[in-house]
Amino acid sequence: MSLHDIGEFGLIEQLRRSVRQGPGVKIGIGDDCAALEVPAGELLLVTNDLLLENVHFRRDWIDLADLGAKSVAVNLSDIAAMGGVPRYLVLGLGLPSSLTLGEIDRFLEGFLGEATANEVSLVGGDTCRAEQFLSVSVTAHGTIPASELVRRKGGRPGDLLYVSGELGGSGLALCQLEAGQKPEPSLACRHFRPRARLSLGRALASRGLVTSMIDLSDGLLADLHHLLAGDSLGAVLYLDKMPVSEAFDRVTARRPEWRNLVFNGGEDYELLFTVPEQQRLEVEKLSEEFDVRITEVGKVKKGGKPVDVLDAAGNPVSVAAAGFRHF
Repeated sequence: MSLHDIGEFGLIEQLRRSVRQGPGVKIGIGDDCAALEVPAGELLLVTNDLLLENVHFRRDWIDLADLGAKSVAVNLSDIAAMGGVPRYLVLGLGLPSSLTLGEIDRFLEGFLGEATANEVSLVGGDTCRAEQFLSVSVTAHGTIPASELVRRKGGRPGDLLYVSGELGGSGLALCQLEAGQKPEPSLACRHFRPRARLSLGRALASRGLVTSMIDLSDGLLADLHHLLAGDSLGAVLYLDKMPVSEAFDRVTARRPEWRNLVFNGGEDYELLFTVPEQQRLEVEKLSEEFDVRITEVGKVKKGGKPVDVLDAAGNPVSVAAAGFRHF
């Protein structure tokens, strides 16, 4: 049986039967709109990401279950960066005729599995025929008490810069794939199955520990510039403190030209945040509480050069600020 055999409404009905109706869902899949509850006194957070075949992924490289899970995680990462709680997802699919029902089932298995793991409900969306390439559009809704909202703007001179997890692994996996190499499993996992740091983001926001925050989708330097933009701020980064995995060290020992991926790799989906110095110890305690590496990588400063990268001896190091650009 093919997608042509069951048609759009058959696929939607199949989806409807597979979806859990979570808290707050008054009307889910099957009506013109979903009807959803937002907790009293909280703000609604809304974000959207597109994943386009041959732009953001290649079907010959990624298992469709991984693609489904990743399309959820990259949206939830935006909710994490604001300190929010994710609640609802809307899914849009452009499906080429070359896609089999089995492949669609694999995508939905990964998508719904990741949604369930994060206690998020799929509440609607759309499907249509695509001429050639698969396209995925996901809109995520979350909520947060207004007094706890964390934005990109808010960092102050003297604030410490922290990142969660490890950097460069996803970008390194992509470089290996493009070079015809099979990435090490841990690096492939960082690229194909990123994790949204929801619990950490929520704790940082609810406990008032951060002055600004962003998730790392375009690369450390590119996203740091977003964090500093418009406030006449700069930053110092410490080269020797960049958190990387053992696999990253092994691969880049053979290919040192890939070492800069720690700054420019993109798709790490870790959190980059600014912390007043007096909150240092409380923030670092979260590493054990949430079983995630948390590393101080720099400091916010007053204007001047936007970002200085210093080696262990305090000497400036030249790093090209490439990052991911859509256009």
